[in-house]
Amino acid sequence: MPGGQQKSADYSPNATIITASGSRGTPRRRNIINAISEIQQFYVIESQGQEIPGEFLTLEGSLDFFRIGIKSGFNEGLFLVLLFPVFSFYILPFVLKRPDLFIQIVFDSFPYLVLMVNTLLCIYISRYYVGNITRKAINSLFIGRAITLISKGFLVYVFYLILFKMSTPEHVWAIAQHFGKNAKSFYYGYLMILPHLVPVATEIALFLLVAAIVPYGSVYLLDLWRRAKVKRNERIIGK
Repeated sequence: MPGGQQKSADYSPNATIITASGSRGTPRRRNIINAISEIQQFYVIESQGQEIPGEFLTLEGSLDFFRIGIKSGFNEGLFLVLLFPVFSFYILPFVLKRPDLFIQIVFDSFPYLVLMVNTLLCIYISRYYVGNITRKAINSLFIGRAITLISKGFLVYVFYLILFKMSTPEHVWAIAQHFGKNAKSFYYGYLMILPHLVPVATEIALFLLVAAIVPYGSVYLLDLWRRAKVKRNERIIGK
């Protein structure tokens, strides 16, 4: 080109799409934010009317989204499982013995914080559920996350139920004796929270179930709304 200038090629919506994420030597998607970013890229392409074959997202790519879903669900559930007993069985009954309503709501909701944020992120990406690739990627991500959350909710409930059934006064006192001079405090304190074990386990399991199902529900409802809108427009045009 004259003057060393090179004319840039015009963009064509029918051009072959090549992404770096699936090429060898590049890092895998590491977390749910990276996965959402890639889904957004697919959405930009497909929303412009360019249909990408479903095979473009390879088996390895689908498994990668699935792994991110599993990792996300595991981290969210682990955060909840570790924090909930601390807040529900120690801070609220023993440290903050008579908190006001606002403080109680804040401390009750804090263990759910990460789970709620990621659930809202999953609901947010449901708006990108429009084409072959976005559907496959979102399905893989949601399935991995849902399987982990539901499994963890079930395991938590079973663990608390077994703990409740095994917590006879004799067993509790036998364990309390290992606390020396604090044995009586441990014994009576544990017996005080004992009736709340199964209700708390039920609450955790139900919340994990909701967090697993709601993103899928948002995708399904939004997809139904889009299809109904398309049919309505087709009827209007056909008149």
